This record gives sequence, structure tokens and C-alpha cells, in this order.
Amino acid sequence: MTSRHRSHEPLNSLSPRRRTVVKAAAASAVLAGPLLAAAPAGAAGTAPAFLHGVASGDPLPDGVLLWTRVTPVPEAIPGSGLGPDTEVAWTVATDRAFTQVVAEGSTRATAAADHTVKADIRGLRPATDYWFRFSAGGTTSPAARTRTAPAADAAVTGLRFGVVSCANWEAGHFSAYRHLAARGDLDAWLHLGDYIYEYGTGEYGTRDTVVRPHAPAHEILTLADYRTRHGRYKTDPDLQALHATAPCVAIWDDHEIANDTWSGGAENHTEGAEGAWADRQAAAKQAYFEWMPVRPAVAGTTYRRLRFGKLADLSLLDLRSFRSQQASVGNGGVDDPERSLTGRAQLDWLKAGLSASDTTWRLVGNSVMIAPFAIGSLAADLVKPLAELLGLPKEGLALNTDQWDGYTDDRRELLAHLRANAIRNTVFLTGDIHMAWANDVPVNAGTYPLSASAATEFVVTSVTSDNLDDIVKVPEGTVSAVAAPVIRAANRHVHWVDTDRHGFGVLDITAARAQMDFYVLSDRAKADATASWARSYRTRTGTQKVERTYDPV
Repeated sequence: MTSRHRSHEPLNSLSPRRRTVVKAAAASAVLAGPLLAAAPAGAAGTAPAFLHGVASGDPLPDGVLLWTRVTPVPEAIPGSGLGPDTEVAWTVATDRAFTQVVAEGSTRATAAADHTVKADIRGLRPATDYWFRFSAGGTTSPAARTRTAPAADAAVTGLRFGVVSCANWEAGHFSAYRHLAARGDLDAWLHLGDYIYEYGTGEYGTRDTVVRPHAPAHEILTLADYRTRHGRYKTDPDLQALHATAPCVAIWDDHEIANDTWSGGAENHTEGAEGAWADRQAAAKQAYFEWMPVRPAVAGTTYRRLRFGKLADLSLLDLRSFRSQQASVGNGGVDDPERSLTGRAQLDWLKAGLSASDTTWRLVGNSVMIAPFAIGSLAADLVKPLAELLGLPKEGLALNTDQWDGYTDDRRELLAHLRANAIRNTVFLTGDIHMAWANDVPVNAGTYPLSASAATEFVVTSVTSDNLDDIVKVPEGTVSAVAAPVIRAANRHVHWVDTDRHGFGVLDITAARAQMDFYVLSDRAKADATASWARSYRTRTGTQKVERTYDPV
């Protein structure tokens, strides 16, 4: 790929064996018109078209990564490998009318990269809103808004991030994205994993109703399959709306590849019958980096670090590429020090970054829950669906071995590091489990609250993916009313858990506190679902503990 870049500003500082239910874990009227104009008239003809929206990601003080996908000819659909090389120009301005252009350039979109385009723009000013768009062959994309990060030494008074995870296309509409887009007040939004799902149509939890079918219809295995699935997701108007309003900061979890992925395989992969795991993993990762506004980091993974002035830094983890196989009979226990969730290099990188941080808050983008969890004495009729949701043995083993509970030596080492070095204000931001949680992260769960809390954790529920009431197929709130009190009684570090609703979070940070406002959707199956505030929890600086607060920011 070749690119040209001119800046107008100076540089500034399945088989029946598989689980087919979930494990543990159009823009608003005001926004849609200006940001998401209808596809160009040429889309149905021979002119290039921008059918998959535009996006930005990984904001830096002096730049941001821009993304789009061009369809040069109608047959050049995602995953087809068809279509000519096409020159795509990009323009960045300080105003929506593009009268104050600050940077422009071009790059070549090729079939080898599925006609996706990335432009890593530098030379921008810190903490500044910009507008950008792409053009090719006389066609111009919708315009979109992005924002750079504050300067590294800036005294930032506040930050606000949207937080989401787990979006199953077939289970419903992405109203959570639409409501976040309509806010217009986000510095960025975090996607904590399971941006796409790999299953074939009807193979994954949807309360027995496929709201809208996948493309391709079969389970995705090849590079063309993964590209096609990403392409289908990027046609969603609510997802396009959110990408067009603020930069995205994303990590992957397992479903971007296959259910319960580990370094050498996955629960949802049959070696041989579904090809070689190494080939499937490589294809999934290639498609991800083609289709997502994410900079590849260490060894082509998603672990990297972003800084937002003196207020916060954000360490983003990859908890799939290096992990040992999940604990079970024959491959080691959860306390085996030879097994790792992070891999040695990533854990050392995380520890070093937390130690060296001079920001007020240390945020960790974390795809699976770090707070320990025991099922306790749930009623028998709840143990089975809860175990199914969490990926536990049906007899109710009090561990979720796909999360940090299955890799206790890594967790113990990390929490001991926080305590030994008096590292304060570490907040884990987590997805995966399809429930909302507000947790202290205890050094010793067995003696908590007498033992210390080393950090805090906010877990967001799913955008659409099945949670407990969906699995049991009962009215929303039915399961949570019974299960939540029992879960909290058995896990005294858990301040709140909502097992039944879908939605999103908004994280608001000041020097005094980090607060997560939890929002829920009226009905994931309805394209016009409303959103309402459910609860808010915060951690005040220096406390390493969560407390309830009674108003959203």
C-alpha cells in the first residue's frame, strides 16, 4: 500500500458438541441526517461507493487513525477478492464544512486488503475536534467527527468514554451504539471485545429468534469469511453512527476469532475438519486489523497503551493470543504457575506500565472479568443456566476458567504488584460476561472485606448477546431478582450485579473520582429501542473501593 500525506499544520507536542449459547459474559433523527447520509447514488452503478461508513481510532495528542472501506465496483463485496485498485483521498478539517483543511493525502485501496483504507494522521493539535472524509472516483464519503487526545502533560479536568462489548448481530439491533452516538459528549469509546461473532446462523443464543441473519450464513473459518462478517457488521446504521462521532479504542476477545480462544486453539474449532488453527487465527486477525480502526501493537496483537494527559492512561490487553488452554481435566489446574492468561511478556509490560504511570488514574481495558467469582448457594434451577452463561461445568464449579479465575497465579502476581508498589487508582474496564457489575478487586476474596482491595472494576453488559433471562426465557428482571442477592452474598466484593439487561456504560473521570453510569435498553430486538439510566457507581481517588452514587454525570 502506498500513501501520500500533506499536513497543513505544524507538528504539535457447527457440530452438536458445541455450546451455541453465550458464555461468561440507525442514528437518532438529529444525528443521522448530517453524519450518515444515504449511500451515494453511484453505489448501485459503477462509481466507487463508501457503503461501510467511516471511522477513527486510537487517538494520540498529535494524531488519530482514520478508516474506511471503498467498494470500487458493485462486485467488489467484502471477502470477494474482486475489484480494481482504487486511489482513495482523505481530508481532515477543523470545521464540518471543510473550509479549514489542515491535512490531506491519499492511499491506494486494494483487493489484497479487502479495499479497506487506513490513514494514520499526525501533525494535529491535542484535545481538538476534527472532521474528516474520504473520496474516490468522484464519490465522497459521509463526513465524520473525531478528537485527538490531550497533550501528555496537560492538566485535564475531565474525560468521558462510552464503554461497550458483546454485540451478537442475530440477537437484535445495536441501539446501544445509537444512544452513545446521540450523546455528542464522548472523548472516545471503548469496545472491550466480541465486536463480531463467528457462529453460523441460528447457532448462537437469540431467545430462539434470529432478528437478522448473519453473512455468511455458515460459521466463519477463512479470511474471506471473516471479511464478509466484518463487512456485514459495518453496514449497521447505529454502529456507523457511533464510529462517525468519536474515535474508537478496541481490543478483541474470543469471538473475533472463535469461542474460548487460547493460544493453541479454541473450544469452537475442530482441528482438521475446520482447517488448521494457525490459519484460522491468522485469517481472523488479518481481517480484524483490516476492518477495525486499530493500530496493530506488539506482535500483531491488541495490547498497547494510550495516554490522556495527566488524568489517565489506558492499558489495553490481549487476553487471547498468549493464554494457556483453559483449565480442565488433563491440562492443569487454575492455580498452576506454569499457566498464564497474559503471557509473560504482556504481564511484565502491564506491571511496568502501572508502576511508571504518573497519571491520576490507571485504566485497564480488560476483556474478561478479573474480580473473583463464586456461584455460592444458588438454587439448582439457576445453577445450570448460570453455568451455561459462564462456560462452567453444569454441576456448578465455583470458577469461571475462561476468565482471570482460571489463571489465579497471574492475578495474584498482578494484585501483589499493585499492593507492593502502592499503585493507586487502578480501574479495570471489562466486558465478556453479558452482565453489569461493580466490583472491588480484593487481594484475598476469602477474607474480604477484612483483606484489602487492590483495584476496582466496572463490567458492562452486552449490547445484544444473551444474558441470563434470555437463556432461561423469562421476563427481564426475573432471574436477577433471585440470583443477584445470592451472588453478592457469596462475593462480598461485588457491590452490584445485573444479570438480565442489555446496554452500555459511560465512564466519566475527574481527578476526584472515576464514575460508571450504567444504561439499559428497552428491547434489544427493536430497532427503535429506548435507553434509560439504571445505576451509577464510582471509585474515589485513593480508596480502591467502589461505592454507589445516585445520579449519572
